[in-house]
Amino acid sequence: MYWKAIIIEINAADTELFNNLLIEYGALSVDTHDAATGTQYEESLFGQFSDWSKPIWSNIEITALFERAVDVTGIVQELAKNAQLTCLPVYRVKKIENQDWVHLTQSQFDPIKISSNLWVVPSWHQIPDSKAINLILDPGLAFGTGSHPTTKLCLEWLDKNLQGDEQVLDYGCGSGILSIAALKLGASCVVGVDIDPRAVEISTENAVNNQCDNNKVKFYLADYLVKSDQVMDRWADVIVANILANPLIMLAPLLAQASNNNGRLVLSGILAEQVNEVAETYKKWFKIYPVWEQHGWSLLVGIRK
Repeated sequence: MYWKAIIIEINAADTELFNNLLIEYGALSVDTHDAATGTQYEESLFGQFSDWSKPIWSNIEITALFERAVDVTGIVQELAKNAQLTCLPVYRVKKIENQDWVHLTQSQFDPIKISSNLWVVPSWHQIPDSKAINLILDPGLAFGTGSHPTTKLCLEWLDKNLQGDEQVLDYGCGSGILSIAALKLGASCVVGVDIDPRAVEISTENAVNNQCDNNKVKFYLADYLVKSDQVMDRWADVIVANILANPLIMLAPLLAQASNNNGRLVLSGILAEQVNEVAETYKKWFKIYPVWEQHGWSLLVGIRK
């Protein structure tokens, strides 16, 4: 069994139209990507969707997956007609063989070494170092597998700086990876918070899979803490928030309220060019120290005044 993938070169302005038309024509899936992917001209994207006021890439390709009996020529002709093109777009067809997709996906994820003391390991892999702390975590719907620079930066900081018995707030917990790491590294109590109910569920599941004491690590929806009046005034010895620059700026008063005297603040999800704006926002409450950087992403560290 196999499928046909139609790969079409398009103008950036036609992206939404072509996506909608291909779905209408029966595409099983549609993928929009940089036409230069895998070459020296590939354009990396960083930032938030609200910041994008121009086409995402200079040159765009759309890949649409169809059943093998599809009339490729007919579909391309209909696309050209509905998009009011003067000629057929450049396209090619690729045969997609049926595979063990689960095995193929799993093969893309290897254990990640954060330090000699800390690893992130998918459940289907053997433990690489039984003497180290091994966080068992599978890639899934919630952000945080250890592969992204922002997550790595936070894990590295926790590994180097937690001394034991800290109360830790993980705001924007995603998969729960930072909460679980903090507990394994000696924190006495960890609270993970997220706005996504699925993230809270996944974090809880991952904590169970890592044999975490459910009396020491708990996960909540952000609005639950507000509605139940469980405001953690001056509670946290360490706050870690791996989100994005704009939400971090909005959350500054809340995180400052949660931090105790001399509490430590760890912020990530910040692009290098956003560091100054985020740092200036938090300087009202925290003394900000030099940043850590990795692949264009930054981590800010502060101490509560």
